[in-house]
Amino acid sequence: MAKYIGPKTKIARKFGEPIFGPDKYLERKNYPPGEHGASRKRKKQSEYGMQLAEKQKAKYTYGVLERQFRNLFKRAQRSKGVTGVELLQLLESRLDNVVFRLGIAPTRAGARQLVSHRHITVNGEVVNIASYQVKKGDIVGVREKSKSLEIISDSLATNRASKYAWLEWDQDNFAGKFVNLPEREEIPENIQEQLIVELYSK
Repeated sequence: MAKYIGPKTKIARKFGEPIFGPDKYLERKNYPPGEHGASRKRKKQSEYGMQLAEKQKAKYTYGVLERQFRNLFKRAQRSKGVTGVELLQLLESRLDNVVFRLGIAPTRAGARQLVSHRHITVNGEVVNIASYQVKKGDIVGVREKSKSLEIISDSLATNRASKYAWLEWDQDNFAGKFVNLPEREEIPENIQEQLIVELYSK
């Protein structure tokens, strides 16, 4: 399974925000990476540069590589809704992201690992494909023999599902329901999706 395995703090510093989650190094060095990062004056970014940066930020945030991202964009384009919002909804519907949002894993990378190691079920069936698209009404849960895993119990101790209106968490069954697709204002990621649409529309 292809994924980004490079330095995460360096990427977060490039965008100036913790796109991979809490980062103590970013807090200490909140300026661009490189020898002259702290003192370098940033040139005014071109329109294309802004659009490209926004796409890169979205890709890194959700842990999606270029081909997957482009395919999701094409799918969003074919839908009847607003392309940018549809794209974010498709990204939010990925199984690894839903596992992360439910609080089963502390990060999206951790969620991806749980999925690929067959610890996660959808409607009672084990699914080990991180990009699996969760649909309205689906129940995403932890496999019975995986409920005692320390990484899962520690993450659930600070369960986040209640933060999101489109998810419902059942603590007794270690499972969450994907109630509906989130509205744009409910998605907390700082992404300007219209810039991505403009980039791909060139």
